[in-house]
Amino acid sequence: MSLFSERLTNLREANSWSKTYVAKQIGLSSMQTYANWEYGRTEPDFSNVTKLADLFAVTTDYLLGRPENEKTANDQSLTENQKLVAYSIDPDITDEERKDIIELVKIAMKNRRRI
Repeated sequence: MSLFSERLTNLREANSWSKTYVAKQIGLSSMQTYANWEYGRTEPDFSNVTKLADLFAVTTDYLLGRPENEKTANDQSLTENQKLVAYSIDPDITDEERKDIIELVKIAMKNRRRI
């Protein structure tokens, strides 16, 4: 499984969304197309990567596994308390794990606003 596939799966599950829901939200006619992306069998085109990033409120760089700068625009949108939570989970985490925690904090913020 590729990093892209893992991130898709983790983001979808963090939102408690089904594969069918995600597929419909980005305009796919078949859930199987999306499922194949999660399973790493195929990859989406640029347009669909962008739609996925918008849906999950992450960058395309994050989805594609590209390294991001230490101070990204996404980090700057977090409050100091939110950063503290993300960084204090475990002081020995890798940069990649830290970024994943920050993304989960952002997802939690986004879901909180829907209530």
